[in-house]
Amino acid sequence: MKNRNSVKVSPTLIFILCISSFALGMLFTNRLWPSPEPNSQIISLRRHEQELQVVSNDCANNKKSGGPKEDIMEEVHKTHEAIQSLDKTISTLELGMTGNHEGVPRQKAFVVIGINTAFSSRKRRDSVRATWMPQGEKLLQLEREKGIVIRFMIGHSATSKSILDRAIDSEEAQHKDFLRLEHVEGYHELSAKTKIFFSTAVARWDADFYVKVDDDVHVNLGMLATTLARHRSKPRVYMGCMKSGPVLAQKNVKYHEPEYWKFGEEGNKYFRHATGQIYAISKDLATYISINQPILHKYANEDVSLGAWFIGLEVEHIDDRNMCCGTPPDCEWKAQAGNVCIASFDWSCSGICKSVEKIKDVHARCGEGDGAVWSALF
Repeated sequence: MKNRNSVKVSPTLIFILCISSFALGMLFTNRLWPSPEPNSQIISLRRHEQELQVVSNDCANNKKSGGPKEDIMEEVHKTHEAIQSLDKTISTLELGMTGNHEGVPRQKAFVVIGINTAFSSRKRRDSVRATWMPQGEKLLQLEREKGIVIRFMIGHSATSKSILDRAIDSEEAQHKDFLRLEHVEGYHELSAKTKIFFSTAVARWDADFYVKVDDDVHVNLGMLATTLARHRSKPRVYMGCMKSGPVLAQKNVKYHEPEYWKFGEEGNKYFRHATGQIYAISKDLATYISINQPILHKYANEDVSLGAWFIGLEVEHIDDRNMCCGTPPDCEWKAQAGNVCIASFDWSCSGICKSVEKIKDVHARCGEGDGAVWSALF
């Protein structure tokens, strides 16, 4: 005899109950055991840093209690070195979580040098190629063996695939030494171009330093690399010839500052910043620009904008006057005295005056020699 209480359950209902149970199980599991996040590596490093700090404090306490002084000081020194190394690693991880999101591995480099140029500056580019910038296989060899990447950086014209863009494409096919930027070229857009250059360079190369230089400046690559190497262990470096010029409120003058009122009373000066002909920043600062590019304010002058972006950050400003030597006889006298300049230009022209004709003479009289960069240790 059939049981009256037996109930027939449809297969459809069983299937729905199974799916519901599975979904509830997944929800319950995710709530109790969340998946690891990218920050877990940073948290681990911070915990390691705290442990090292405890060791440092113990060493200091042992010193007070009369332990062997030399051993204690050596341990403290080693501990602080380890903490500084961890601090740099943490900073790199925190800032480096942006940049290249396309899964393409970035190329390692020591320094990426972007030479700012314009559509009309073909002769300037050729004069640079004929003097301090290696060409062809030598340029690639410099990247492979020394980690020094050099590119002319330029954006696009306002008109897509214009004759100006096609001329650059042709020049690139010949020399292969350009970095094309997603930027519309224009003299009053240098601040925007600077942001885009650093962002593009960071996404493509994992370098210790990033340098911007104008195409009418002479550079000694060996001296530049050797100087940068001395600051390699520092996490946030901003290096150049620091200045603090007047804020020009008058219209129709060169370097007029439309936002002069932000800098206080009339006649005030700007905060310290590196002059725009050439400057270098370390990896963390370039990555900071890349991350915050959309909200970094652009002032009329590019060098002022860069200096403004670092205000409020823990940045070491390095004023190196070897980055702004004059043209001969100034840089020549310094070279003869054994103090070879990093960069040379004329202040009166904000670059080498008539650089196309003059840069070869500057290179001959103030250059470090073509072999210097290859023998430099850094």
